[in-house]
Amino acid sequence: MTSTLLRGRTLSFLRWPETVDDHSAWRYEDDGGLLLRDGRIAAAGAYADVEKKADEGVKKIDHRPHLLLPGFIDAHAHFPQMQVIASYGAELLDWLNTYTFPEETKFQNAQHGRRIARLFLDEMVRHGTTTVAAYCSVHRESAEAFFAESHDRNMLNIAGKVMMDRNAPEGVLDTPQSGYDDSKALIAEWHGKGRQHYAITPRFAITSSPEQLEMAGALCREYPDLHMQTHLSENHAEIAFTLQLYPQARDYTDVYEHYGLLGRKSLFGHCIHLSEREADALSDTGSVAVFCPTSNLFLGSGLFDYQRYRTRDKALRIAAATDVGGGTNYSMLRTMDEGYKVIALNGEKLNPFQSFWQLTRGNAEALSVVEKVGTLDQGSDADIIVLDARATPAMRLRMETADTLAEELFLLQTQGDDRAVREVYLAGRAMKSDLGLNVGL
Repeated sequence: MTSTLLRGRTLSFLRWPETVDDHSAWRYEDDGGLLLRDGRIAAAGAYADVEKKADEGVKKIDHRPHLLLPGFIDAHAHFPQMQVIASYGAELLDWLNTYTFPEETKFQNAQHGRRIARLFLDEMVRHGTTTVAAYCSVHRESAEAFFAESHDRNMLNIAGKVMMDRNAPEGVLDTPQSGYDDSKALIAEWHGKGRQHYAITPRFAITSSPEQLEMAGALCREYPDLHMQTHLSENHAEIAFTLQLYPQARDYTDVYEHYGLLGRKSLFGHCIHLSEREADALSDTGSVAVFCPTSNLFLGSGLFDYQRYRTRDKALRIAAATDVGGGTNYSMLRTMDEGYKVIALNGEKLNPFQSFWQLTRGNAEALSVVEKVGTLDQGSDADIIVLDARATPAMRLRMETADTLAEELFLLQTQGDDRAVREVYLAGRAMKSDLGLNVGL
């Protein structure tokens, strides 16, 4: 039995914080303790109380004055797109055809896939992300590479091989049958192995024929406990093309609805231009709309109406995500900084407690993994990050006048990046220092 006792200022959320003064929505300890045992949180609370529950000879690590939070969760990213991030000048469909699809043809090579998967997960850890819902390429080898690297790190990740059988180059196409067969084989090999979760992953309606979406729906019926992830209503040209390909559909969402792809573990990236009927359909089925602010701004796709979706009579479940490589940064801090601006442009403001709820418990709830991650509750997996609000000279200067926890969190969100993430624990193991990822600190 291995155990570690962490000390620092601990912050974890119980529910959505209505205001910055909604103290019952979170649990904060100015001198907190987390007892980690065999990959889980065995005790949490005031340090003096937790220390009494520690085993004799427990390893003690003092992170004061830094903040200890649950690890960040990224609800939508494309690991094969690391080498097209920051590609210039295209909107969605041109961007896919010019940059993304040619890049993803490289993932036929298993060695290339393993290298990029390793580097991708290194970046996740470097930036404090301990769980990601990832799209692999169409190639079975890419998913095998991702899951192997994830399993080696003992990360709780959600991923799947994309299914796409049309409107893309030959090198990134499967068929309805091979997409089904490869997905089924990957499910058998990886879902539930260690902390791995498989997501059925039709890329989007434009690159999947009706026959392939039928196969995706069949997989969802065969494996109802699995996630399903795809893209929805990101771009006006995308919506128009989808409705040309599916003329019988009432709207874009109806395409997925027809094939049985909506549900509580269904993750729909973007969801910017939803009609009221579409928003109702997502709400009625408990489906998740995934907010990808840096990508939406970079590709000029539009502004996700976060507060309207959250507060409408039929509220939507919402997650937040980087959407690398359309997204421009691996950091969930940078993501919520841009998210704050998008929400402000829609006439609302997101307070910093709400942002950090979204990055942790909120995303865990949306991904249906809150029993395992997203909190510092006793029994949760010990995925924990250590945040330093004085990580850079500019942040140190600002912290001289920051008097409240809310101000500190907002500074982390506004100016923080991987340098503010001092340490990352995956199932209780210190990973950022262990992997040599503390570059620049």
